[in-house]
Amino acid sequence: MPFRLPALARLAAAVLTLLALALPAAAQGAREPARGTPERAALMDAIRPLVEVRVGAPVEFVVVRLRIAGDWAFAILDPQRPGGGQIDPARTIYGEDAEYMDGLRTYALLVQANGRWNIVDYAVGPTDAFWDGNPLYRQIPQGLLP
Repeated sequence: MPFRLPALARLAAAVLTLLALALPAAAQGAREPARGTPERAALMDAIRPLVEVRVGAPVEFVVVRLRIAGDWAFAILDPQRPGGGQIDPARTIYGEDAEYMDGLRTYALLVQANGRWNIVDYAVGPTDAFWDGNPLYRQIPQGLLP
């Protein structure tokens, strides 16, 4: 049995090394654009009209999650009025349907094309992971979705 322990130890070390190398590589695939950068502002500006037409203008966002990988981006945002004012979902386009929603939390999948960010899918107030099972989301880079 003396051969098994060193072999097992070498195998465990090799597996741990591979895992340690894989984790940073996966984390590098998606990144969050820094606050105040033109890139982040361009993403918010691409999403803002979609939200304002549904809840009324003006809107600013509390960013819950924002990731970019290559030409793809995924955002999870809580819309609010400038200065932090709350938006009443019942007084928006959603009206009575607001009671069936999980607030106004907005999810947006964007792709960069023709020099700008374009929304390719979105959901407002979903009660589950709306992207689960959607073939569109199988083609996006790993690390974008929560």
